[in-house]
Amino acid sequence: MTTPAAEQPLIPQPPATVATLRQAVSQIAPASLPAFTRELDQAADQSRQGSDLAPLRRFITQWAVYVYIQRQPSLAADFRRWEDTAEAGDAAQARQAAAEIGRLLDEAHAAVGLSTR
Repeated sequence: MTTPAAEQPLIPQPPATVATLRQAVSQIAPASLPAFTRELDQAADQSRQGSDLAPLRRFITQWAVYVYIQRQPSLAADFRRWEDTAEAGDAAQARQAAAEIGRLLDEAHAAVGLSTR
């Protein structure tokens, strides 16, 4: 049995490094590259100022999760639908959407195996 193309990841999940994540973002979501660069610069500045690698770890985790979701078209579409529902729905729909977004993010964090701690 074959899996439909929409369910196949666009690219393999890259290792969680700045260079591989940048390359992945350029392939699957090139419009997000300016945000990637801006957030990387901010994380690097925060890390230098505080002599702490936590901001860079958070950056890498955030973007590894982003890549995990965006490289899977059906998962990315579900995520966008829930975001739209959270923004445009009534209070009950927004609560349900927030719960679903949280569940998807939890699954993505578990899949990439990174922690911000």
